[in-house]
This record gives sequence, structure tokens and C-alpha cells, in this order.
Amino acid sequence: MALRAALRNSAKCGFSGLLSQLSSSGSHGRVYVSPFLLSQRRNDSTSSKINVDFDRSTGVAVMRMQSPPVNSMSLDFLTEFSISLEKLEMDKSCRGLIITSSLPKIFSAGLDIMEMYGKSPESCGVFWKAVQEMWLKLYGSNMVTIAAINGSSPAGGCLMSLACDYRIMAENPRYSIGLNETQLGIVAPFWFKDTMVSTVGHRTTEVALELGLLYSAPEALRVGLVDQLVPEDQVLQTATDTMAKWLAIPDHARQISKSMMRKPTIDKLMSNREADIQNFVTFITKDSIQKSLRMYLEMLKKRKS
Repeated sequence: MALRAALRNSAKCGFSGLLSQLSSSGSHGRVYVSPFLLSQRRNDSTSSKINVDFDRSTGVAVMRMQSPPVNSMSLDFLTEFSISLEKLEMDKSCRGLIITSSLPKIFSAGLDIMEMYGKSPESCGVFWKAVQEMWLKLYGSNMVTIAAINGSSPAGGCLMSLACDYRIMAENPRYSIGLNETQLGIVAPFWFKDTMVSTVGHRTTEVALELGLLYSAPEALRVGLVDQLVPEDQVLQTATDTMAKWLAIPDHARQISKSMMRKPTIDKLMSNREADIQNFVTFITKDSIQKSLRMYLEMLKKRKS
């Protein structure tokens, strides 16, 4: 609760200094470590939504999302994710990160709608800043990042996967992935779009975003949304084996190449960050959008009943 209060208080100051900024210092694009995030680490392990196992002998960490029932990205979830990622980034012995889920059949269902429905503009702004931060830290990480997608991954879950260097998904055709925001009556922002364009190309992204498409695992492989399909019980092991191949490349050469490819997209958000927050707040608090979110929540309730 103290962390949430700190985040909201920062919003009253125009969101300045809330979370760390992605630094472009040096050709490697090393992420700046925020004292704020480190000083606000939680002590209550029972409420942890993220579990990190770091094997120093291999230099590889496995981050497991564990926020039942569907790993929704709430403000608390996103803040803990960014803290965990930043700690690993600061540890020079950590060279690789595998992100997966502890929950069956789901990687992440995406952004928590309850953070956007019936909330004040101030609260929505704080939440969106945390979404930006998650993407900036992951997309710009110096570590090799692999998404071990062991279940469905719509919307924000898809964005998290796209921000990684490599995506391995369970070949179960019942699992789906995609940026399906339009189905909820909302719109994926430009940096969601740019991340997907960089992965699957302009035309595929255009159709996918307009229709809010969710691709089955085989379809996702066909369009290039994921890089590899493997049996469900082999996802994590395959990610571990793949990581070894990536880490065989000298870090400095790989990091510079990654920065060269991703820095323009990162810089675009960094230079428009406050405007992006304001655009989101203005859009999400519209009566028509709130009505769409309410209808979606009601539909979910009916499904559960």
C-alpha cells in the first residue's frame, strides 16, 4: 500500500520522477537504475506477484508471473515487475532472462481492466505510466530476453512477449496471442503498434489491430508473432536451450545491435511520454469508452456464471 501511495503522490506532481527513465548513455543503451524503485521494494513476500529464480552459474534468471487467476497487469503487478527487472539489470552477472507463467493455460491476460474502469484521471495516468515503464525496461533491456509462452497471451500479455528478443509458445491450438484491444472498444497506442510492426510487418499489423485479432498458436507462428512452437511441457526447457545459443554471442556486439534496432522506437515514446499519458487518460475516461468497458466486464461476469 505504501508503494501505491507513493505512485499516486507522484502523480500529483505531474508524474515527474515517478519511475526511472530509459537512458541512452553509451552505445549499449544501458538502463538507468532508479533509486526510487529500489528503495520501494516490498517486504511482504506473501503478496508477491512475480517470482524470480537467478542461477548465477549460468547467468540466467527465470521470472514467473504468479498473480491468479490470469496474471492481470494491475498497478501492483506492473510495479513489482519493473522492480524485479531493474534489479536483474543492475546485476552485471545476469545476462539472460526467461519470462513465463506459473499459472496453467495462461501467460498473461493483459492489462487489468479494473485499473481503467471507474477510476479518476489521476489514477489512470499513474497506471499508464507503469505500463510504459514495463515496456521501456523490457524492450530496452541489455539482457537476452525470451518469452516462454505457456498459455494464452492477449493484449498486454502479447505486448510483453513482443518486447522480448525471442518468443517460444506452447503449440496447443487453444492458446491464443494478439493485440485485441479494439474488441474491447479501446485502441492500442502507437508504441504497441510500432512494436508489432517491427515483428510481423505493417500490413499484418494493420489488419490485426483493426480487427483485434487473436491468433492461435499455429497462426501466430505463421505470421511471425512467435518464433517457435514446442510441446507445452517443453516450453521452459526449450527457452533454456535457446538462451544458451544467444549467450554464446559476445554481449557487447549483441547489445549494440539490439540498441541499433530498438532505440528509434524507444526514443519515440520517451520524447512523447507525457503526451501519451494524457492521450490515454482523455480517451479512457470518455463516457463511451467507460460504457464499452462496463459491457465487457458484464459479459465476463455472465461467462463465469
